[in-house]
Amino acid sequence: MRRLITSLVAATVLAGGAQATERARTDAPPLEPYKIILVGDSTMAPHSGWGGAFCAKHVKSSVACLNAGRGGRSTRSYRQEGSWAIALAEAKVAGYRGTFVLIQFGHNDQSSKAERWTDETTEFPANLKRFVAEVRAAGATPVLLTPLTRREFRDGKLQNTLESWSDQVRAVAKAEGVPLVDLNALSAAQTQQMGAETATQLAQEPPTAEELAAAKAGTTLKARPAPPPPPRVEGKGPRGQVTRKFDYTHLGDVGAEVVAKLVTQALAQAVPDLRSQLVR
Repeated sequence: MRRLITSLVAATVLAGGAQATERARTDAPPLEPYKIILVGDSTMAPHSGWGGAFCAKHVKSSVACLNAGRGGRSTRSYRQEGSWAIALAEAKVAGYRGTFVLIQFGHNDQSSKAERWTDETTEFPANLKRFVAEVRAAGATPVLLTPLTRREFRDGKLQNTLESWSDQVRAVAKAEGVPLVDLNALSAAQTQQMGAETATQLAQEPPTAEELAAAKAGTTLKARPAPPPPPRVEGKGPRGQVTRKFDYTHLGDVGAEVVAKLVTQALAQAVPDLRSQLVR
């Protein structure tokens, strides 16, 4: 009986091996991936803007999503420091069915800092047009975004300090035939609907009792200065740190997701070729 069982087991193993050898085998079809490159300032950048949530939650795995947003940059400083050259090199990489470069500036072009500011009606639109031309020359598709609204209120009304800068972006998009995501208009309407008090929930850190009371009354306080950087981290682990603060410009985790959803919906309308790659 033992010999019979052993023989049956051996026969079964041999039969299974034969089936494995004869099993059909094909090669996977070539991948046709897409690439989205985010170019902009802190309202797009990792840890302070909507770009991280967008790349993490709103594109499929067939999309290579690169967030090249950097805090404190304008259309002028982003180019001068070399960030634009890096983004453009990424746009030239072959192997993608389509590469799209989303460009959003305005906050720091409006700044008074020497290395950032640009003239609103001449230099700013000229810089955007140059970005557009260079993206197209690289074989990619440019998409312009108007700047995210600040969440400053006076007597219950949103103070959209970037509205005229957004007009410049809209004009360039129309003149150059570029897809437009009108994030300023969308975020301004959404923020006004929220009201000053609820809009404080979009910030990186909670407001103080005084800031919350002012928002509840309908007029936000002046943004506090950024806190000092934390002490340096020693040791063999990761050392990078992010300084989070409460203000009316930057986005925390909740704010990033809220705005990323706005961008995703508007991008699907502006760029139909990306609809199959975007996730609500």
